Amino acid sequence: MDRTWQNAMKVAIRNSTELFELLNLSGDAVRTSKEGEGQFPVFVPLEFLRRMRLGDINDPLLLQVLPRPEESNVDAKFDFDPVGDAQVEKAPGLLHKYMGRVLLIVSGACGVHCRYCFRRHYPYSAAPKSIDQWLPAIEYIERDPSIHEVILSGGDPLTVVDDHLAELVERFDAIPHLTRLRIHTRMPVVIPQRVDQKLCGWLRRTRLSKWVVLHINHVQEIDENVVEAINKLRLAGATVLNQAVLLRGVNDTADKLEALCQRLVDCGVMPYYLHQLDRVAGATHFETDRVLGLKIMEELATRLPGYAVPKYVVEIAGEPSKSMIQLP
Repeated sequence: MDRTWQNAMKVAIRNSTELFELLNLSGDAVRTSKEGEGQFPVFVPLEFLRRMRLGDINDPLLLQVLPRPEESNVDAKFDFDPVGDAQVEKAPGLLHKYMGRVLLIVSGACGVHCRYCFRRHYPYSAAPKSIDQWLPAIEYIERDPSIHEVILSGGDPLTVVDDHLAELVERFDAIPHLTRLRIHTRMPVVIPQRVDQKLCGWLRRTRLSKWVVLHINHVQEIDENVVEAINKLRLAGATVLNQAVLLRGVNDTADKLEALCQRLVDCGVMPYYLHQLDRVAGATHFETDRVLGLKIMEELATRLPGYAVPKYVVEIAGEPSKSMIQLP
């Protein structure tokens, strides 16, 4: 790819009209999409758009980024902080929810705006954006020897320039009780050229064990450029996992999830979690019934080796871990 990842961010699609023009779509779909656009900004990189089918309003990648009038639906079970982030913030941008690990919001920017995002209402304007602003979080980690793992999240942490990320990770390297670095990112999927020499350089240098958790929901998201990005991460010493969200109309069949899991393991990526949708306001139309989810998981268990079957989980605010979804 000739375009840098920074340029890919600059030229990404930012409105429904352009999105529909490039996909050869027209008619009522354009009007209804405009109705939903005000709920959450459109942001779709061209690299991701090129994997969508022209003229198909039900393309599984398009459905993930397409504004819909249903985003205005009000349901008391869907709120602005479905996983309880605000309850566990210990320093600006630092969430300490689970034993032994903390999560640092290092950026409010993303490489794509997924309409079901559980942080679509997060107050990113108040989150720290530089080493100086991250210092209270770093000091909190230094004071607590029970913390062994730092998770970089956002937004997407890989929208931060490498010089800043390298400096942040160097600070973590200097904390003796830290042993693991985890990065939750969609950038290698939506803008694969983000996995460049500079990123791989600081990944290799850290003494911490490295875990990169991708977010891929459908096999169509994986093209040759994504495979190349995954290979680079693995060569840099990272263990690569994937978490998907069960989404109505996108991947809510055993056939679709089997294809995704098979492709992931063939690329050296272990399916990690299949998330039940976090009930964030604006995403009611994506929710899939849990009984259907369990039926899909039972089918996957018969079709796939154990290491290729993700855990079917839901995050419940205030609980000490993700909760496995099981029959009542």
